[in-house]
Amino acid sequence: MDEKKFLRRFGERVGYTEADMEQIPEGDPRLRQISKLARAAARYSIQGEVVAARHCNSGYRKGDKFILDVDGNFVTKHCPPRLCVYLVAQMQIPVALINERLSEGLDPNQFHFMHYVRCPDTGLECAGYGEVMLRLSVASRVK
Repeated sequence: MDEKKFLRRFGERVGYTEADMEQIPEGDPRLRQISKLARAAARYSIQGEVVAARHCNSGYRKGDKFILDVDGNFVTKHCPPRLCVYLVAQMQIPVALINERLSEGLDPNQFHFMHYVRCPDTGLECAGYGEVMLRLSVASRVK
């Protein structure tokens, strides 16, 4: 399937008009990203796993998992029932790095920056309330 077909499918999903789609010309990096992420969507999920948690107000515990699709959308049936904005916001950069690696056809787990993120709460000992650390990775959906 060529990049324009992927753009058309993406455009239909998000509500692009013909004029909107014309704003993404041949050779535009967005075409590459749309087509590569569409191909990767059936093969991968992004996973955030809680590796440490103390006194978390949202109740996160070690081993809790957040599952996202390759576009960065939470698959809520595979996430804790409460999503904390402070922790979730920290996932932005690693998810963008994973997206970039997938769109370039690179191993999505071989980024070197921010595999681990922490909620910004400093913990009880540092005048905060609690603390959580999350490890981000890409999981294969192909068995």
